[in-house]
Amino acid sequence: MESLRLACLFLVFLSVSSLGINYGQIADNLPSPENVVPLVKSIGATRIKLYDADPKVLKAFANTGVEFIVSLGNEYLAKMKDPSNAQSWVKKNVQAYLPATKITCIAVGNEVLTFNDKALTDNLLPAMQSVHTALVNLKLDKKVTVTTAHSLAILQTSYPPSAGAFRKDLVDCVTQIVDFHCKTASPFLINAYPYFAYKGNPKQVSLDFVLFQPNSGIVDPESNLHYDNMLFAQIDAVHSALASVGYKNVCVQISETGWPSKGDADEAGATPENARKYNCNLMKLIGQKKGTPMRPNSDLNIFVFALFNENQKPGPGSERNYGLFKPDGSQAYPLGAPAVTLSSNSSSSSGSGSGTDATPSASLPPVSSSSGYLAITSDSGRSLSRCKSLILSTLWLLFHCYSIIFNVERMETSATL
Repeated sequence: MESLRLACLFLVFLSVSSLGINYGQIADNLPSPENVVPLVKSIGATRIKLYDADPKVLKAFANTGVEFIVSLGNEYLAKMKDPSNAQSWVKKNVQAYLPATKITCIAVGNEVLTFNDKALTDNLLPAMQSVHTALVNLKLDKKVTVTTAHSLAILQTSYPPSAGAFRKDLVDCVTQIVDFHCKTASPFLINAYPYFAYKGNPKQVSLDFVLFQPNSGIVDPESNLHYDNMLFAQIDAVHSALASVGYKNVCVQISETGWPSKGDADEAGATPENARKYNCNLMKLIGQKKGTPMRPNSDLNIFVFALFNENQKPGPGSERNYGLFKPDGSQAYPLGAPAVTLSSNSSSSSGSGSGTDATPSASLPPVSSSSGYLAITSDSGRSLSRCKSLILSTLWLLFHCYSIIFNVERMETSATL
């Protein structure tokens, strides 16, 4: 029965069209970007969020169709207020890779508002505006948007979801940023981690509720909506907070969420089994294109954190163990996806992964044909036909897998009764 569930889970991976993954590189033992391509493909991810604009990564993913969010670190905000600096950065780190590498968004800063640093906060929106102006000047604003990622800690109230509200001291600043999003049609990004709620109070927070496991859930007393997992409650708390300042139709995306497979002795719940349940159940939900109770018709736009365990990240042990993969390319825990064997020269020469100021090469290397994937090219009719057949077979098998599981579980329930 378990093997059947894993087989069906693999098919769900194949069907996920909006899954994003965070690709951090604070490590000295990661595979080369060329070897990361098949790992990303193996979990069905179609979007990557980088914490910089690493030229090696952007070159490696050329012509793969994978969408990218590239980032400007908080240390660049003051510099980016100058329009000429912003335009130079966009030319070097975005325009130079288009259209071969599909860069669709620039994240300016990360969780700036919760650092309580006035200089950073004051520089955030001007930097975002300068980068957007650069995109307009380069005629890229229709293809590339500008945003910034926030911690869930920008909320003063998050429970019940209908009572979601921003911190009073941040309302003015957040409102100006949201107004920018509305004018430029860019997404509002939130980093949300139910793990932290469980870690902080494991005796009171239901583990099943945070891991998307079957549970009785909660009912919002104001909206009467039922929630069976914490992440959806957190997302809808953000929707409520946005509505409370006059913005009901902003596109909310979860730029980070995940669960560590290992932690320190005082980090409750950081185990491989809990990480497997959280991430695999989350990916199943994304594959179902299921919205939250407050936004049932909106697809989930979620970036899982993270692609790799990163051995040089500071902080508690959990910080170095959020990866779906270990540095050697093996799965950190069973993902229900096929394993990928990396080539022997897989080690990356970059430890920090920061390539923001590097000058990109004018020419991009061709995509390797040895990645093991069914390639679809304009001159390959047979490949296209095989791909269609694979998709149809996958859908047929997925249907039958679910039918078998449903019937088996129904028989088990009947036997129990």
